[in-house]
Amino acid sequence: MPHYQFVDQPDTLEPVLARQEHVGIDTEFMRERTYYAQLCLVQVATPDEIYCVDPLVESGQQVFWREVLARDWVVHSARQDIEVVSQAAGAMPASLFDTQVAAGLLGYAAQMGYAGLVRELFGIEMAKSHTRADWSKRPLREAYLEYAAEDVEHLLPAYDYLSEQLEKKGRLEWAREDSMALLEPSLYVVDEKQAIGRLKGARNFRGRRRAAAARLAAWREAEAIRRDRPRQWIAKDTVLLEIAYHLPDSLQKLADLEGMPPKLVSRVGKELLRAVAASASDDNDYKPPRPPSEAQKGLLREMQAEVGRAAEELGLAAETVASKRELSSIIISGGRDSRVFGGWRQHIIGDELLRLL
Repeated sequence: MPHYQFVDQPDTLEPVLARQEHVGIDTEFMRERTYYAQLCLVQVATPDEIYCVDPLVESGQQVFWREVLARDWVVHSARQDIEVVSQAAGAMPASLFDTQVAAGLLGYAAQMGYAGLVRELFGIEMAKSHTRADWSKRPLREAYLEYAAEDVEHLLPAYDYLSEQLEKKGRLEWAREDSMALLEPSLYVVDEKQAIGRLKGARNFRGRRRAAAARLAAWREAEAIRRDRPRQWIAKDTVLLEIAYHLPDSLQKLADLEGMPPKLVSRVGKELLRAVAASASDDNDYKPPRPPSEAQKGLLREMQAEVGRAAEELGLAAETVASKRELSSIIISGGRDSRVFGGWRQHIIGDELLRLL
């Protein structure tokens, strides 16, 4: 198992961090009982040591975050880590290198997990034995800390290897560009109007029912944020769908719905009825998008074929260049702000896709 130090006085790392250019970073967090993820451990790898830093102690946090955020971070599949760190520290790292992104640009499987990458690069099998640990409990068990330390043990060696191979292929800046895109603050902004996308089953609704589902999902999102509780703790998907389908107009009709918790009716029943009533005047914003036309389907196939050819020439997975979802979004929205029209993708595929559009 890797050697590590558990640090419950984070500011003591100031001189260590000040000497570093790159640090490997991983986090452990809990979100089973809260809306926002609770950061419970920060693993920091330097070339000489691994530090498991406690972010739950009150003292020393400001100094630690100031120093560690000023470094160049090496992270695998960074999006969740960036989200939870930005919530806890109120800031993002100065720069980022995502080893998952980098591996994809060398032709490894798209979205490869960390354990898979370590196995591919170094022939090491990692033990995933504590993925369901309660990281908020103190003291942390030694087995948990060993597991956490292993998650950063190979990040800097992976960075060295991947950077060297990318440099040889002229793709190092591609990896930096795609990694730095993960530091875009808008990726982590909660939009209550989009909450219906997290209400499973709502896509089958039309008209007034769709409008009611959107109102109810937005209400639940706002309530979950206000109370910092998981969405399903506020109201289950099945309950909101039942309300949207039947469109009750009284507390009694609401209470009579199948599976309706009496406590929910007594606590927020009037709010739910207001959301249903308000949906009667909603406009077409809440209607589901029209199915793609035959012309749009044909254009998507052409664009996918073009992306596939470009990806094959580069030895990459097609979705690394441009995913089907990205292409569909371009066709439906008509927008030109997609990443495929900028950066390294522009001359690889973007100009040709514009021609097809």
